Amino acid sequence: MPDSASPEEFDVVVAGGGPGGSTTAALVAMAGHRVLLLEREHFPRYQIGESLLPSTVHGIGRLLGVGDALREAGFTRKRGGTFRWGSSPEPWTFSFADSPGLGESTGYAYQVERTRFDELLLDHARQVGADVREGCTVRRVLRADGRDDGRVHGLAYRTPDGAESEVHARYVVDASGNTGRLHRAAGGERVYSPFFRNIAVFGYFENGRRLPPPNQGNILCAAFDGGWFWYIPLSDRLTSVGAVVHREHAGQVQGDPEQALAKLVDRCPLVRDHLADARRVTEGTYGAVRVRKDYSYCDTRFWAPGVALVGDAACFIDPVFSSGVHLATYAAMLTARSINTVLGTGMDERRAFDEFEARYRREYTVFHDFLAAFYTMQAPSDTYFQQARELTGGQAGAVASFINLVGGLASGDRALTDAGQVTDLLGTAAQVLDKSVRGYQPSTDGDPWDESPMLGETFAQSDLLAEQGTAGGGFGETAPQFPGGLVATEDGLHWAEPTGPAHS
Repeated sequence: MPDSASPEEFDVVVAGGGPGGSTTAALVAMAGHRVLLLEREHFPRYQIGESLLPSTVHGIGRLLGVGDALREAGFTRKRGGTFRWGSSPEPWTFSFADSPGLGESTGYAYQVERTRFDELLLDHARQVGADVREGCTVRRVLRADGRDDGRVHGLAYRTPDGAESEVHARYVVDASGNTGRLHRAAGGERVYSPFFRNIAVFGYFENGRRLPPPNQGNILCAAFDGGWFWYIPLSDRLTSVGAVVHREHAGQVQGDPEQALAKLVDRCPLVRDHLADARRVTEGTYGAVRVRKDYSYCDTRFWAPGVALVGDAACFIDPVFSSGVHLATYAAMLTARSINTVLGTGMDERRAFDEFEARYRREYTVFHDFLAAFYTMQAPSDTYFQQARELTGGQAGAVASFINLVGGLASGDRALTDAGQVTDLLGTAAQVLDKSVRGYQPSTDGDPWDESPMLGETFAQSDLLAEQGTAGGGFGETAPQFPGGLVATEDGLHWAEPTGPAHS
């Protein structure tokens, strides 16, 4: 390991080996650039966030080339989701296969043990050429002397044997998670959501009940009078169970987390019944009952000269609909495209990274406000649909739109150029969710989602991305998603200027 007197030189140094960091490192290395990844811990290590979306499995997974490895890992197949949510007393289920962009062959994701999933992605980054070093703690960013822009040009870190070292690089990617401080190098502020001021308490159980086939691998989410539960079947025997309550109920989870979780389970009949014959795991990796709080936030800047933020270093919303790994890997793809393009073709840095930030921030915003609408847990269906008619005057088509969005396929959305359209979409989100998706029949007055201008743009591009990412096609785009923006190249690893009569 080199000492600090002779810094190593790389094109890119990535801080953090989770899905965001390993995906960034792999995609940049695959474009032929020199990448160093520094990870504080030694894998495998524990992490929460076990439920994936089809966009990660079939889109990012295919771009990385890990599709076969994911299939062979034996992770629990997740066909969709089952919810006891809204004014209906009975659970309702949606299936990813009902999306036109997915179908039966790719209409699924996985429930994963993050110890195994994260190690799989980190090993893949090694295999494609990234220099991965575990047990290395990043201490601070390095800034270039004598430059007015204060450009970041490397990291100082501590090696596994305790030595201080430095590495210089054209770009630093902060994928170090929600507890690090490197995100400050982007020059923004971390703004915590005033809406998602929630606390999660969670543990693991053996021999919990499963949903009836073919939905035994579904995530089960159940609202109750104090919040909601997730119930994630990680294997035939192991289940991740967590309660999310608003901060005003923080007293319920203070003191003894194990006792708090047991009391919350008792308040949610559906989860209580599923755990009737189960035993909580009390030893090993899954033996602790854990508590997380202050986890919903977004930084006001995602990049600055020489540095970009990915995954939880930039933003996180809420566990419902499992958007965390999706946002991290999607951001990793956007970051890698920007880095690869600047390093490979000399594109102006601001032009490339403004595309990264615009797409990433849009994806975060749509998910954030969609989930905020979903937290309207008990509103009557008639009220929801009346509001939707007033906002959009749409017709049938709610199910496919809903599944595309919660499946993460909106990562290829077209530009959202009108703030009013954004508001209209987000205001109608909860209205579809309160209906039982299975067997839903639209009223003769129309469905609120189908003719929304924003949805039409969003899901036309979503279907295109799904076809490219899941049916073996290329990743190229023919039109920008924002006015004056860039398009993805056929290999999915770079940006390019739009071409053709409309853009000449």
